[in-house]
Amino acid sequence: MKPLRILISLILTGFLLLSFTPTALAFCGFYVAKADSSLYNKASQVVIARDGDRTILTMSNDYQGEMKDFALVVPVPVVLKQEQVRIGESKVIQRLDAFSAPRLVEYFDSDPCMVRTYQSEDRVMKAAPSASADVSRRRQSQGVTIEEQFTVGEYDILILSAEESDGLESWLTENGYRIPKGAKDLLQPYILQKMKFFVAKVNLKEQQKTGSQFLRPIMMAFESPRFMLPIRLGMVNAQADQDLLIYVLSPKGQADLTNYRMVKIPSGDNIPTYVKGEFANFYKSMFQTSYDRENRKVAFLEYAWDMSSCDPCSADPLTPEELRQAGVFWLDSPSDTSQPQIMPRGRRPRPNSGGVFISRIHVRYTRDKFPEDLMFKETTNREQFQGRYVMNHPFTGDTKCEAGLQYKKSLPKRFEGEAQTLSKLTGWQISDIRKKMNLVEVFTPTSTNSSKTLWSSFEDWWQDILIRFVNT
Repeated sequence: MKPLRILISLILTGFLLLSFTPTALAFCGFYVAKADSSLYNKASQVVIARDGDRTILTMSNDYQGEMKDFALVVPVPVVLKQEQVRIGESKVIQRLDAFSAPRLVEYFDSDPCMVRTYQSEDRVMKAAPSASADVSRRRQSQGVTIEEQFTVGEYDILILSAEESDGLESWLTENGYRIPKGAKDLLQPYILQKMKFFVAKVNLKEQQKTGSQFLRPIMMAFESPRFMLPIRLGMVNAQADQDLLIYVLSPKGQADLTNYRMVKIPSGDNIPTYVKGEFANFYKSMFQTSYDRENRKVAFLEYAWDMSSCDPCSADPLTPEELRQAGVFWLDSPSDTSQPQIMPRGRRPRPNSGGVFISRIHVRYTRDKFPEDLMFKETTNREQFQGRYVMNHPFTGDTKCEAGLQYKKSLPKRFEGEAQTLSKLTGWQISDIRKKMNLVEVFTPTSTNSSKTLWSSFEDWWQDILIRFVNT
C-alpha cells in the first residue's frame, strides 16, 4: 500500500477507537526499571521473619537530623535481653527491596511473517531468659521501671515498663529523650496492653567507631502470639502520608492483615514503551491513583513469591547466608559460627526445613485512615504474585506478507489500548499520552481539505481492494 493509504487506514481505525475502553518516617518510632524504596522520599522499611510465635524484627531507621537528637521508642510485647538484640545489615534490606520491587518487563515483537515468538530481556522469638543473673530493676519516678539496660553497637538501649503515659512522657523528657509533643495519647494504649517499650538513642562514641554516616538497622528477637507491627507512634510528628514497606519472611506462605483490607497492586497490564524512560513517575502515579480509589484505607500486596526463584528477576534471589542475616532462623545453621545468631534459646534449626516465602506489603498511612496498629496472620497460601508491567516493542522491519500487513493494521488499536490503560492506571491525560506515543496525528486532521482528500483516497484504496479480490 502507498504511504497515504496507510495513513488513511490508520485514521479510519483511530475514529473507530475513540470510544474504546480496555479491560518515611520511622514506622513505629518518633522519628528500571523497578519501583524500589528509592521512589519515596520518606519510606520506612521493616523485615519480619516469623515462624509460629517466634519473630525476628529488623527496623531500618529513616532518621534525618543530628544523631545526638535521635530517639527511638518502640512498643514490644516482652522484656528483651541483650542477647536478643543486635545490629542488622543495611545491604540485606536493600537486597530484599530490589528482589521484590515491582518491575517493568520488556518484550520485542518478532517478524510477523515468521513464527511469532517473544523474548524477554529479563530473567524471568521470644528467646528464653538469659542464664546470666537478672539485671536489677531500678525504680524511677513517674511509675517508670527500667527492666533492662545495655548497649548494642552504636545504640544505648533501655527496656521500660510504665504505669501511666503521663509518667512515661515526663520520664523520657527529663532523661534527655527528645520526643514529639502529643506522644502521651498514643503511648497510653500500649501501657493498657501491658506492653514494654524499647527505647534507643545513639552512643556517639560508638557511632564514630563504625565510620558510617548512617544509622544501622536494629534487630530484635522475641516470642509472642501477637503478630503485629506498631505504627501509631510514627504518626506523632508526621507532616503527610507515610510510606511503609514490610517484608514478611515465612516458611509457610503469604502473610495477610487481619484488621485492614489488603489488595493486590494492579499488575500485568501492557503500557506504552515510552514509559521505560519514566517508570518511577509511572509507578508513583499508579500507586497514588490506586490508593485514592481504595479510599486510602487499604494495604497493597506488591510481591508474593518463594525466594528460591523469580520470573522475571529484578535482582538475584538472596543466598541462604543473606536470608539468615535478614533474620530467617529456621534454615540450617551456617558453618561459620563466629558471628552471633539471633535464635530463640533451645530452638534448633530444622534440617532441610523448607524455603522462605516473601510477602512485600506497601502501606501508605495517616492517623485518620489507619487508627490501629497492623495485625498480621500467617497463611499457607503460596500463590505467586508480582507487580509487573509489560512493554511490547513493535516489529519495525519489512512486513510484505499478508500476516505482516494485518499486523501493521492491528498496531493502532493496540497502541490506543495501551494509552487508555496507562491513563486509567495513572490518571494522566489521554491527550498527553497520545502525544508522547506520537499518536496525535492519527486523531487530528492537518489539512482544511482533509475530508475531500480522505474520501478520494478512500475510493482509490477501495478500488485496489476490489481489484485484488477479483485477481484472487
